[in-house]
Amino acid sequence: MAAFRFVHAADLHIDSPLLGLASRSEEFAARIDDASRQAFDNLVSLAKEEECRFVLLSGDLVDGQWRDFRTGLFFADRMRRLKDAGISVFIVLGNHDAENPFMRRLELADNVRVLSRREPETLRLDDLTVAIHGRSFPQRDVTENFARTYPAPVAGYFNIGLLHTACDGREGHALYAPCTIEDLVNRGYDYWALGHVHAYEMVSSDPYIVFSGNLQGRHVREVGPKGAILVTVEDNRVVEAVHRPLDVIRWSVENVDISACTDVDAVRNQVRESLLRAVNLADGRGLALQMRVCGSSALHDEIVAHEVALSEEIQTIAAAISDGIWIGEIEIDTAPPREAATDPTIAGRIRAIVEELRNEPSFAESLDRALADVRQKLPASAQAGDFLVKIRSEALARAARLSAALIASAKE
Repeated sequence: MAAFRFVHAADLHIDSPLLGLASRSEEFAARIDDASRQAFDNLVSLAKEEECRFVLLSGDLVDGQWRDFRTGLFFADRMRRLKDAGISVFIVLGNHDAENPFMRRLELADNVRVLSRREPETLRLDDLTVAIHGRSFPQRDVTENFARTYPAPVAGYFNIGLLHTACDGREGHALYAPCTIEDLVNRGYDYWALGHVHAYEMVSSDPYIVFSGNLQGRHVREVGPKGAILVTVEDNRVVEAVHRPLDVIRWSVENVDISACTDVDAVRNQVRESLLRAVNLADGRGLALQMRVCGSSALHDEIVAHEVALSEEIQTIAAAISDGIWIGEIEIDTAPPREAATDPTIAGRIRAIVEELRNEPSFAESLDRALADVRQKLPASAQAGDFLVKIRSEALARAARLSAALIASAKE
């Protein structure tokens, strides 16, 4: 039996915006505007360079709110390029695709097969002795366990299951097409190409059950390398399944602990070292990050009193290192040394009061009531919900920092 390669990818979200960056820099906005397209072009190039026989796409090609037909034209053009290279494409539609009416009207080249929405379907590639099993989402909210309805494996073939699923649940992802790892193993397939979860995860290697993750991180909660799985098969078994990074913008969260710093110069050095590490890990890509300056330090009062100045210095340090660094948010989350808990000064007393409030149920209840009024006036979106959660968690910390800053300023 001949050896062959294929690529498994998912959650392309073509033309989905990268959140939290465009307002920071017009130049960067121009670069990130087509980041998802560049990442998909990298996928097409990988399939061609590695002489893959086919590409598997496990759902969520576009956002559910996609309304620009140019997105469809771009995707159709790349499918044609794969056809020209002799590469087939097999797709199951995910929850976002099912939500979008444009997907049903998209005309694609004849090398592309979108598996049935009505029931599980099996496609045989007899020249490779490969059988691909899968089912597309008929609508966005799928609560049925699709995996249990997939066909039995084809004897003597390399069997692949193509499935968009949350499996047994993953944080931050709706429980669509739920199943268990046992359900997948019991099907008897050789490789499960999963989509929906945006983080790469090798769930199992016997058999192979793999979340490829998405091609391009879209916000600061999608950090680290993003890409696809390059799979090599020999004698109807996987001999290699490697995650290949294809993203063009890398997201990172950098925690700069200043506990050991004795002066502001040391803080600057810590920031610089953190940024240099992040740039090195980005491996030549644009770097979008959130920075958190944290730790228990005697410099706490000085830092919070000059928070804006420190933020500006951090931006300057980043600009000196590379023009490919964009910082979406800088959070100052330092604390005074632990021995300052009994500090008799005004600043120390304010800190003690804040700590008491942090554990006071009536204060938390009043804050929740106030935020409930705000929630009614905000748009119904995940971003709005995240915003309120963040306000609640940071309210006391911000109050403490402001008080300390005012006291420090009064001393100057």
